[in-house]
Amino acid sequence: MSKIFTPTNQIRLTNVAVVRIKKAGKRFEIACYRNKVVSWRNQVEKDIDEVLQTHTVFTNVSKGQVAKKEDLIKAFGKDDQTEICKDILAKGELQVSDKERHSHLDQLFKDIATTVADKCLNPEIKRPYPVTMIEKAMKDVHFSVKPNQSAKQQALHVIKLLKESIPIERAKMRLKVNFKGKEAKKIKDKLIKMESVEVESEDRVEDQITMVLLVDPGLFKDIDTMLKTETKGAAFLEVMSYKEMVLGEEYL
Repeated sequence: MSKIFTPTNQIRLTNVAVVRIKKAGKRFEIACYRNKVVSWRNQVEKDIDEVLQTHTVFTNVSKGQVAKKEDLIKAFGKDDQTEICKDILAKGELQVSDKERHSHLDQLFKDIATTVADKCLNPEIKRPYPVTMIEKAMKDVHFSVKPNQSAKQQALHVIKLLKESIPIERAKMRLKVNFKGKEAKKIKDKLIKMESVEVESEDRVEDQITMVLLVDPGLFKDIDTMLKTETKGAAFLEVMSYKEMVLGEEYL
């Protein structure tokens, strides 16, 4: 009676997300849990066992065909399956269906619009835009979503694009700065000359200056670095509010 033969180089997996990469003229794939791939890439998930369905490198996941050791060494310079899986996770392409891709792009589009609406306002009336208006403006300028970039990264690009079609700017931060000494006037002049800096108030007592500024959030690090450098860490910098805009009848 003949025995049923199962090839030892085949592993059958179901309900998997496949991450694929091409190296040294060959295709390599790994089988992952779909919702964990992005978490791993964003460094939210740290446990590789939560990401991989199996610590195995395949040439074809759907057919269960396992990659040969000599091919792994030629392509990756090693045969440690787990380490190669990590390489593929970092640089490979996540395979998704058309339906999943469209769903992901639609959600990313909404996330970008939400981020822009949260960070920006109409400078003419100091009020935020509704998310739906930002979405329409993004469509009007034919913005194309990049699936491998975060919503935050793309939001900054969108803001620049939208400036060509609607009045929009980043909501400013309100900062309180306090510094003193011989260099006080020099520091004050540097702050005033910075682009997108508004002086809301200024008080001076002898050689000590206290200023309240409205600044573009992108300048915060530059201001912080400049104050630390010029005063050797003696300046005081406080964030009074992260966004200055009118909401209803209130001014925040």
